[in-house]
Amino acid sequence: MTGDPMQIGEVAARTELSLRTIRQYEDSGLVIPSAASEGGFPLYTDADVARLMVIRRMKPLGFTLEETRDLLTAVDRLAGDVPDTPGELDPVTRAALVGRVRAYEQAATERVAELRAQLARVEEFAGSLRARLP
Repeated sequence: MTGDPMQIGEVAARTELSLRTIRQYEDSGLVIPSAASEGGFPLYTDADVARLMVIRRMKPLGFTLEETRDLLTAVDRLAGDVPDTPGELDPVTRAALVGRVRAYEQAATERVAELRAQLARVEEFAGSLRARLP
């Protein structure tokens, strides 16, 4: 664990997510606080914040919570894959997980392109309105 554990208020400030949203992600199992204070309050690590940022970045691209969960599961399994250990992934499973992550990367790239095209149309519209003003 790097850095000092954070309370939910600091995490909310760092991620620009509301307390309610963070708690909803906890309730849905997308993020689980890594620690707890002596009083039993959840504490978050930098890794927890990074996970919340992944979720936050997927949301405006239209990914569902289930798709987000699927991606995070694949990434977690790949991150836990340590060569020459009993828990090492077999090559077929590893390739399937890499394929899933790659598919999400491709989908994100396509959605970003769609959003850029939509933004260009909106900017053109706003410009045409400005041009009509005296």
